Amino acid sequence: MRTHVTIVGAGLGGLVLARVLHLHGIPATVYEGEPSPASRAQGGMLDIHDDNGQPALEAAGLLDAFRGAVLEGRQAIRALSPDGTVLFDKADDGTGGRPEIQRGDLRRILLDSLPEGTVRWGRKVSGVRSLGEGRHEVAFADGTTTTAELLVGADGAWSKVRPLVSGAVPAYSGTSFVETYLFDAESRHPATAKAVGGGSMFAFDTNERWMGAHRESGETLHAYVALARPLAWFDAVDFTDGAAAAARIAAEFDGWAPELTALITDADTPPVLRPLHGLPTGHSWQRTPGVTLVGDAAHLAPPDGEGANLALQDGAELALALAAHPGETEAALAAYEEALFPRSAEAGAAAEAANNSSLQDIIEFFSREHRENQTS
Repeated sequence: MRTHVTIVGAGLGGLVLARVLHLHGIPATVYEGEPSPASRAQGGMLDIHDDNGQPALEAAGLLDAFRGAVLEGRQAIRALSPDGTVLFDKADDGTGGRPEIQRGDLRRILLDSLPEGTVRWGRKVSGVRSLGEGRHEVAFADGTTTTAELLVGADGAWSKVRPLVSGAVPAYSGTSFVETYLFDAESRHPATAKAVGGGSMFAFDTNERWMGAHRESGETLHAYVALARPLAWFDAVDFTDGAAAAARIAAEFDGWAPELTALITDADTPPVLRPLHGLPTGHSWQRTPGVTLVGDAAHLAPPDGEGANLALQDGAELALALAAHPGETEAALAAYEEALFPRSAEAGAAAEAANNSSLQDIIEFFSREHRENQTS
């Protein structure tokens, strides 16, 4: 008899877990607090890597569907100085191992691959508690409960499941993103569209401030500006007044090229604050019967391009471990976590090192790459 798996959270990690379990005949139910798949925008672009995210999708039998939804040309990357000078510019020649897809499109592919009724929408978890012998009660905001034989927390940064295995709480990284969108960029924001190019653009000044933007589907530019400021600094910005908030954030980039500051001042959406939090690098826990974590619930870190890929890898590898140990749930969870902890610790250390790189190191890297491209 296969153990039924209860998954909290219908993000990428939880959904790929449910999909691979389904392929191996293991029943699962996903509980999600959002009322429907379309209730919230799913964020921007994801680069899915050939060493972790893509193998996970292959295990889910969805690699071809993923490739069919990839946005061509979006692996292009360029780096600019604050005055708009191009330091580095690499076109997408189709040979890169990190094709880009809209997060919402990838989530739709995963949802469409699951049997009807697998995801229970509008079931916001209010708390969980141990019932002993590896069983757990999951309580929902509507007053109902369910009992889990095997519980998986795929519920992100502020996981309700994590406290069952760990007392770790995400801490503010010291940096926040402010997110904006520009639509119809070629016709309405041509100078900024040219600056961003065909894929990703980064513009650097100091370690305390920089800008990034992606070209999404159509003519949409998705921008995020990074500021290393205390949360109290952002609390003093009135984000309920979009124009005033944009002006205040733009003032931190005084003197930058107008085609870059336009990512803030000319945005077609009000700026949205995204404080960046993380769990301790190398976060782990003692084997706790009947429960484990995947994705950000297990190893939240500030964005570095790995988060979605690690979540996909976690979900697929947990499912494969359960399939490889029929009737031996604890052996499966132990095998999964034995691989998870060093993998996520290594990724966290790499992200920390990248985030701590000096501005001069970054500029010199892009300048060197640009010079080599020019002479090759």
